[in-house]
Amino acid sequence: MTLYETLRHLADSYGLVVIFALYLVLCGWSFLPNSKARVEQAKNSIFEEDQDV
Repeated sequence: MTLYETLRHLADSYGLVVIFALYLVLCGWSFLPNSKARVEQAKNSIFEEDQDV
């Protein structure tokens, strides 16, 4: 078995699981209590330019 076949087998077998786990972690990150201030700042950042006028 070549290196390419081994890597392809790993990507086919575990790639989707790793990507889904990463998706869940990144989505859940915004619901952590410590990130509330950052979420609020990001949520209101599109209006910063309007507030200066």
